[in-house]
Amino acid sequence: MQESHMRGPGRRYRVLVLLFGLSLGAGMMSSVATAEQNDPSLTPKETLGKELFFDKISDPPWVSCSTCHTQEVGWTGRIAGINLHGAVYRGAVPQRFGDRKPPSTAYAPFSPIFHFDGTEFVGGNFWDGRATGERLGNPAADQALGPFLNPLEQNMPSIVAVCEAVAESKYTGLFEEVWGPDSLDCSEGGVAATYDLIGLSIAAYEASPEVSPFSSKFDAYWAACVGAGNDLEDCGKAEGDKAILDPDAILTDLEFDGLIEFGEYCSACHVSHEAGPDGLPPLFTDFTFENIGVPKNLENPFYDMDEILLEDGSPINPLGDDFIDLGLGGFLRSRPEYEDMAWDNDGKHKVPTVRNVDQRIGGGFTKAFMHNGALKSLEEVVHFYNTRDVPAENWPSPEVDRNVNRDILEGVPLGNLELDAEAEAAIVAFLKTLNDGFVSD
Repeated sequence: MQESHMRGPGRRYRVLVLLFGLSLGAGMMSSVATAEQNDPSLTPKETLGKELFFDKISDPPWVSCSTCHTQEVGWTGRIAGINLHGAVYRGAVPQRFGDRKPPSTAYAPFSPIFHFDGTEFVGGNFWDGRATGERLGNPAADQALGPFLNPLEQNMPSIVAVCEAVAESKYTGLFEEVWGPDSLDCSEGGVAATYDLIGLSIAAYEASPEVSPFSSKFDAYWAACVGAGNDLEDCGKAEGDKAILDPDAILTDLEFDGLIEFGEYCSACHVSHEAGPDGLPPLFTDFTFENIGVPKNLENPFYDMDEILLEDGSPINPLGDDFIDLGLGGFLRSRPEYEDMAWDNDGKHKVPTVRNVDQRIGGGFTKAFMHNGALKSLEEVVHFYNTRDVPAENWPSPEVDRNVNRDILEGVPLGNLELDAEAEAAIVAFLKTLNDGFVSD
């Protein structure tokens, strides 16, 4: 058992963590890339989305989308000190924190519109799927608009205030070049449509080759494998001779062995063997929701938000330490047509893509994993999936102890996969091939 699961919460300790995050956050602002580093290959719409993504449209004005979604770490949180502990990032009002770690924005636009397929819920964005895409036709566009008005994130008072911030920016001409004359309309009659265009622009940037480039070592392997005439499933699960599936010897033997293990134990949800839209490589998610028994992150600053009030005087988290993250079930309770299915979906969170899962700044940089950042390394994540239900491992109890996934994989249940240390290490090695930016020797 690793130390990160054994620490107690302690309100005083969590406050120290919050203060540590505040001091690091100030230094972070000078090191995050800006939209002025534009890729000339971006389309005008993608460039507009990039401008919006990096613009500090918040109250007070210091937070942008890029504050919590940074390229160098796979478009998620880039402060190692925060990732090591609570993993949740502060909003524009420094004392306010939400309840979940930032999801990656890379590959987010490929998620389908949220729906029930007759068996399970599929699609949407955010960890609980609430950015459905039903209105704008793209969950990433819905998701992009959420943080602007969230008092725990960018804290803008209204869509008019967001529109006016854009209208005062240096890229107003680009906005009307992309969306047409008079499209940047902050009047009562036009602001709703303008706000939607802001979300669609950001989604276009997130779908661009700068954010979702399909440029990993695996992608090079996939292109060579499929290009040699091999079956997609054989390529995506390494089912066959390496010399045939990997004719250019792109993967090491350990990475190829890891793909074999991944195909057997992980690809049911993190789909590695089906092409993405328009023949793109696999997206490594089936866009569904699962409760894999993740324990509480006891250092989550949200547990202290019973003492932090919103403008109306109400506490951010009135339950304090008793808060339980119900995930998809919590969202379903807000939808009358789905609320009777909420209980059966409590504790489930979106299956994220594992692309860029190990993208980091230097070898010693700490990333946080799972929706609440409870796990702190790929080794820990793989070991959790392998041994979660092995009593001797002494894992903490799931935050939500019903609906926990114990699917049978290769004759053994998730949570007790009986993998040895070599198999775990091979899976970790394979996961590292999913980082974008691979350059062959």
